[in-house]
Amino acid sequence: MKYTDCIAFLLAKANQKSQSFLKKKLQPYGLTAVQHLILEVVVEHEGLTPGEISKRLVSDNATVSGVLERMEEHGWIIRKNDPNDKRVSRIFPGKKVEELKEEILLEREKANEELLKHYSDEEKIVLKNMLNKFLNTAD
Repeated sequence: MKYTDCIAFLLAKANQKSQSFLKKKLQPYGLTAVQHLILEVVVEHEGLTPGEISKRLVSDNATVSGVLERMEEHGWIIRKNDPNDKRVSRIFPGKKVEELKEEILLEREKANEELLKHYSDEEKIVLKNMLNKFLNTAD
């Protein structure tokens, strides 16, 4: 098998292309693609712990914790102690999110549309279903 037929190679290159494209769209806001994903989770599910965010993004705790620290420094998120357990922190959107939430979500939607502009509606559905299946079955 040629390397260009290898699914790991194809997925890696597709990921690089999509991440690079999204990075350009988010750069004016000072956000990375990973920070944007975390923000979407935090906005949708306010008050999650860093571990809960990691699980939702299928990412390791150490990576998410480091990103959360940088996001807190820049005002994207606010950390609050859990009232029932002071050892646990809960994550909430920061002031910057309130000001820019709609703009940032629109940038992601535009990036998504542009990345998939050469695909029919049916192909987009098939691609998303296949990727979701891959994520839910691959170890």
